[in-house]
Amino acid sequence: MHIAILTFDAFNELDSFIALGVLNRIKKPGWRVTLASPAQTVTSMNGVVIQSQSTLAEASEADVVLVGSGMKTREIVADETVLSQLNLDPTRQLIGAQCSGTLLLAKLGLLSGVPACTDLTTKPWVIEAGVDVLNQPFFAKGNVATAGGCFASQYLAAWVIARTEGEEAAKSALHYVAPVGEKDEYVARAMANIRPYL
Repeated sequence: MHIAILTFDAFNELDSFIALGVLNRIKKPGWRVTLASPAQTVTSMNGVVIQSQSTLAEASEADVVLVGSGMKTREIVADETVLSQLNLDPTRQLIGAQCSGTLLLAKLGLLSGVPACTDLTTKPWVIEAGVDVLNQPFFAKGNVATAGGCFASQYLAAWVIARTEGEEAAKSALHYVAPVGEKDEYVARAMANIRPYL
């Protein structure tokens, strides 16, 4: 099971790193989570430089692809060189995006006739791309999910785990990262947001 988190220059650390951390709570042979980038290194919106762990071509072959957001998403979706490397297919992959990552899914034609979640900054661009934007943190239809807000990355990660490993595994992963004294409430709220779409 390869889960690739698309991570571009000027990426939002919360999107990529929270999903990476929650998804890596699953400890089993063959479970692999990578940050996939078009270059060997990418720099976050706050200056954190990371080494790419997989390529966009490898992400196109992954079992799951998540698209984080960033400050340069509008430039990325206008770059045919990048878009041509992304061969995402919801008939064989789980695909999720959050915030401006939703714009990338829209540009790839993966949200045709499907409403989506995104952040307030990206909302006008997603609407301009022909997608209805919902006022909620998470939505999925079939194998495509979107989330809005940096902390909604936990919902994308939990959705992936629930779809691939079951609800109990998703609850366990969320319980591990949840704040002490709020664990049950935290897990219940997260599962309430994703359960209708499992």
